[in-house]
Amino acid sequence: MTTETRLPAEHLVQELDRVTIRFAGDSGDGMQLTGTQFTKTTAVFGNDLATLPDYPAEIRAPTGSLPGVSGFQLSFSSSDIRTPGDQPDVLVAMNPAALKTNVGDLRAGGLLIVDKDEFNATNLKKAAYASNPLEDGSLAKFQLVPIEITRQNELALEGTSLSSKDKFRSRNFYALGLILWLYDRSMDTTVRWATEQFKRRPEVLDANLKALRAGYNFGETTELFRVRYEVPAAHVAPGKYRHISGNEATALGFIAASVQSGLPLFYGSYPITPASDVLHELSKHKNFGIKTFQAEDEIAAIGAAIGAAYGGHLALTGTSGPGLALKSEALNLAVMTELPLVVIDVQRAGPSTGMPTKTEQSDLLQAMFGRNGDSSVAIVAPATPSECFFMAIEAFRIALKYMVPVIFMSDGYLGNGSEPWRIPLMSELPKVEYHYAPLNGDFSPYKRDPETLARPWAVPGQKGLEHRIGGIEKSGATGDISYDPRNHHEMTLARAERVARIARDIPDLEITGPSSGNLLLLGWGGTYGAITSAAEAARKRGLSVSSAHLRYLNPFPSNLGAVLSGFKKVMIPELNTGQLSLLIRGRFLVDAVGFNKISGQPFKIAEIEGKIDELLGLAGPYTFDFGQSASLGG
Repeated sequence: MTTETRLPAEHLVQELDRVTIRFAGDSGDGMQLTGTQFTKTTAVFGNDLATLPDYPAEIRAPTGSLPGVSGFQLSFSSSDIRTPGDQPDVLVAMNPAALKTNVGDLRAGGLLIVDKDEFNATNLKKAAYASNPLEDGSLAKFQLVPIEITRQNELALEGTSLSSKDKFRSRNFYALGLILWLYDRSMDTTVRWATEQFKRRPEVLDANLKALRAGYNFGETTELFRVRYEVPAAHVAPGKYRHISGNEATALGFIAASVQSGLPLFYGSYPITPASDVLHELSKHKNFGIKTFQAEDEIAAIGAAIGAAYGGHLALTGTSGPGLALKSEALNLAVMTELPLVVIDVQRAGPSTGMPTKTEQSDLLQAMFGRNGDSSVAIVAPATPSECFFMAIEAFRIALKYMVPVIFMSDGYLGNGSEPWRIPLMSELPKVEYHYAPLNGDFSPYKRDPETLARPWAVPGQKGLEHRIGGIEKSGATGDISYDPRNHHEMTLARAERVARIARDIPDLEITGPSSGNLLLLGWGGTYGAITSAAEAARKRGLSVSSAHLRYLNPFPSNLGAVLSGFKKVMIPELNTGQLSLLIRGRFLVDAVGFNKISGQPFKIAEIEGKIDELLGLAGPYTFDFGQSASLGG
């Protein structure tokens, strides 16, 4: 339902519940900045929102080329939303390549705003257009609004000292101003950000603000738009909110774990997409005693972190899939030494270098088994960008209590995506406790706690706590090197049982929807929003569909078997070839049906709904439609 009122400028205001916008352009067009600033403004306005940045993998792809297109999708609403939307309602395309790689996703009847000036013969050829789509009728099913953004921006910046190149680079602010006007958003948030960002370059600040206001005023005065739109603020729980990405939430969560435990945090890392932002964020917080170390390689990074754990610190290292492979031998050292180490894995598309800027969930089996020998580690996985905060704290709670390495599995979708986050009160944060080995008493390095089987954490250099740990098997009685067959058997089982006992200490798996029925959707990680929304939509259609999402992958929640037994069919949507499906089938003998997508892009709600209909016999076999961009390698 919409409502309309008339403004003095003869524009109608149409109220909407939800809008999805995608900004797309060349990698140098500032689309990530444009999307981020619109997101911040929308968050301040009070809408619920979710974002999906889409970066090109090439650092310097040729200008105007298909592989060089950068996109940023934002969905904002007056009600609760969980995903950045399936299809954009609005596409802002700054050049032909951006149009070609994204227009296939735009809904029929959607608003298409393009920079008309960039549709010249050279750029059309780079995008493999045989004719100009703005003139050949191929875009007839959309509300096409071609605007001379480049020319209008140049006119707005006449008289400034900027070069032609710098003037061209500021046209993203012109586009931002136009969209801010179109959706009745204030320019104030962007003005404050730009004023701080460019305070040492007043000429750049002046140009960007002129471009921003020119775009806004163009919307106000042009006759191209007869309607502007309003999305009311969402009703949310009371509290103080901020807009946060998954990587930011991850970093802040680990800082909170340091504060809650009273232990200094050490982060050893080697830069790798998409995990590098965690290093960047942690490095800003030296005031909390955070020590960040950019190592020469992945092996050195985890080696330094293991040293920090041995020395009694909170020890953290981070990477993505290729780096986790390199860290595997040292991670096994942490398994054998039974030290509380946390490893962040912000997953990306593989194998090998794969698609560094695209999301995937293909590291689960590597995290579970990617080390020699029987080497159990705990594995946790947040489901939303803001949930990364609390699961980071949980990772260290488990690591310290059970003296065990923990892998924190995020992914590119979660790490780069963002949403509003209610900042918790200190009183709401969970406790993070640790226990050093007491200085008085009968010390043995492998004298295990009877409940957790954790060995004592003995900080070296203290009288009475002299001990030996290392990669060679040790005697469970003395800590000396041991090749005794029975001892190795018992130590291996003890290390595995210690991880298994974590299941007693984690929440039961919750079901969204009825606790039994025809179909359960089971997921983990960044697929939460699409899975939960698809199941909810199915129930609204009268179908017997529930969903559940795993935050603990090793060990699984104690009630997982009981949950699975309540449903006739189980479907597991994953951004891999079926890794969780393999574990569920092997562990619980459940004939789980995998629904697997390996395109570097997250699931759409409609895709999961299509597979639901297939499994419930309401439609034929479902196949993915990867759209126009797939055929272009975009």
